[in-house]
Amino acid sequence: MAPSISPEDRSYLRELAARQAAYAQLPIMADRERQWRAVNSGRGDARPPVIIESWTFDRDFMPAGTLRCETDPARGIEHQLLRSIRQYELIDDDRVVPDHYRVGWHLWVDPYGGLQIGHQSVKDSQGYATGYRWDHPIKDLRSDLRLLGPSVCSVDRDGTLAHQQLVEDLIGDILPVRLVSGMPGNRMLTQSVVILMGMEAFFMAMYDAPDELHQLMGYLRDNALRTMRWAEAEGLLIANNGNDESFGSSFNFTEEIPRPGRPPGQLECRDMWGDANSQETVGVSPDLFHEFCAPYYRDVCEPLGLIYYGCCEPVHPFWEDLRNLPNLRKVSISKWCDEALMGEALRGTGIVYSRKPDPNFLSVDRTLNESAWAEHIRATLRATEGVPLEIIVRDVYTVHGDVGNARRAVEVAHRVLDEEGR
Repeated sequence: MAPSISPEDRSYLRELAARQAAYAQLPIMADRERQWRAVNSGRGDARPPVIIESWTFDRDFMPAGTLRCETDPARGIEHQLLRSIRQYELIDDDRVVPDHYRVGWHLWVDPYGGLQIGHQSVKDSQGYATGYRWDHPIKDLRSDLRLLGPSVCSVDRDGTLAHQQLVEDLIGDILPVRLVSGMPGNRMLTQSVVILMGMEAFFMAMYDAPDELHQLMGYLRDNALRTMRWAEAEGLLIANNGNDESFGSSFNFTEEIPRPGRPPGQLECRDMWGDANSQETVGVSPDLFHEFCAPYYRDVCEPLGLIYYGCCEPVHPFWEDLRNLPNLRKVSISKWCDEALMGEALRGTGIVYSRKPDPNFLSVDRTLNESAWAEHIRATLRATEGVPLEIIVRDVYTVHGDVGNARRAVEVAHRVLDEEGR
């Protein structure tokens, strides 16, 4: 039975869809898409897009009371529409407002073959869950590997298509409804290691149980590849070469994938953007990363068409391994990276320098220090002369109730780009 949406909610959602559709047709959106395509093609002279990722500070961006709809189905639709609308109206960064509504496959993936893992979280003073920990099931790596099974995957096609039809009937005459997919499979291999056994045990196993750690890494690699090949065989892969995120608000606009002539439902992994990272190895030496991580990351990246690598970890200590990842197109340069070293390393490669500025400018200071922020952006520009660049502010967990600070950060960054001729 189809979910019930009240006449009031229906009318309101259609108003929101019309607003999004109007914004998507603004001439500036076509300009922004060209900007992303130029950067993603590896052009060092392309103007860098500036993005403020807002979902982490939803306590300010989408505070309680923002959603008006009464039922869960309507509120889910409202949430997607409002997020795109508010990003443009309140922050106005270089996102391209989508000209469609997105419906993803209803997937279920059990990454460890039935192994149950407990999770505990703690709420802060405002009631938001931020701190957390895992109840690690692997206590002894030598004896507990037997607990792990092959990944199990399923898709609810009927549920997915029913939801798509629900939205089509509601707003499809105003805003097209599009079935989308990312690239299933967890290629954040060391994240899984830490979930399963904890970081201290992970580090110690490199010395105390190296053979078993290699077995664990091989298991995680095989499960990631199993999930990827399952999605491929099931015909679930849909080209993610448009207004889609490869990782962390980095957008995928490109004509390089999928390969020409690939019909819908027959795409392969090599036709897709994918991502990988290893934040958990921040305390690992390059030699140990080379031995215990690099071969497995290479294997999970190899089937993909284009790769976005990295998150918050500094990538420069491991660059000799990472530079050889197959189909690497973007690499995350966090605040802990050696900016100048990575700028020189990427110059002439066509790999995009995906800069993550220091979030403290927005999350710690209650008022944006505009001169310090401007100099922060200039430092990145000095390090990336001739290098394709995108600037993506992530991990801001509060703007202290003033979303205007985020908007001002974009304006200042744009001004600096103009002053520096980028």
